[in-house]
Amino acid sequence: MPEQDQRRYVVHTYGCQMNEHDSERIAGLLEADGLVRAESDADADVVVLNTCCIRENADNKLYGNLGHMKTWKAKKEGRQIVVSGCLAQKDQDLVAQKAGHVDVVMGTHNVHRAAELLEAAKSSDVPITEILEAAVVDDHAMFPSALPVRREKSYNSWVTIQIGCDNNCAFCIVPAVRGEEMSRPYADIVAEVEQLAADGVSEVTLLGQNVNSYGRDLQLAARQAGDDTAKLRPLFADLLREVGAVDGIERVRYTSPHPKDM
Repeated sequence: MPEQDQRRYVVHTYGCQMNEHDSERIAGLLEADGLVRAESDADADVVVLNTCCIRENADNKLYGNLGHMKTWKAKKEGRQIVVSGCLAQKDQDLVAQKAGHVDVVMGTHNVHRAAELLEAAKSSDVPITEILEAAVVDDHAMFPSALPVRREKSYNSWVTIQIGCDNNCAFCIVPAVRGEEMSRPYADIVAEVEQLAADGVSEVTLLGQNVNSYGRDLQLAARQAGDDTAKLRPLFADLLREVGAVDGIERVRYTSPHPKDM
């Protein structure tokens, strides 16, 4: 299909690096489904609002933007609006109630379903809302790094090492919208970094809600499975050393650590 005849998309990202990484994966999934990136909303057929709910005015900002998007959608037949991310996870059905012109509302645990939900919405008379309460036990669903990606910078890549958080801090909503802490298998992370280096990436940023507790749950699971050699300690220092030793990787960044696990 000529590019001028292809549907075009725009992803607007609000919030943290985890949201930015999710947006890259959503973009990758849409492009794998045949869409191409638009330069602006005016050129787009699909607009994705990947939301955050950390700041107090996030709700007002989203619904204000959605008010403007209603006019945008009416100007061209077939246009679609997707609301994803943490605020969608928190508000769930409320998004569709307040903004009936939204086509898809999806949460933080089903990034892998972006293209499928968008396609399903074409034949639906009501907004499709899919909010999973917990991560599906499948690597492609749990850890967005396993999905197709459209990276913003060729030399840098996000790498998800962990999702969720077990620190129920009074000031933070993350555990409610990202779920309990789960570490990605150690070997999978190293293998991904090795592949990224082979593809020309020289800088990786390790992502998690509490990266320096990475691996404690893996060690506990190993101990419970009968491995008496498993030490109940974080593996983050070991992971940093091994990732940093990958040939071609010149810089390793990470976000975000928690002071109690330093």
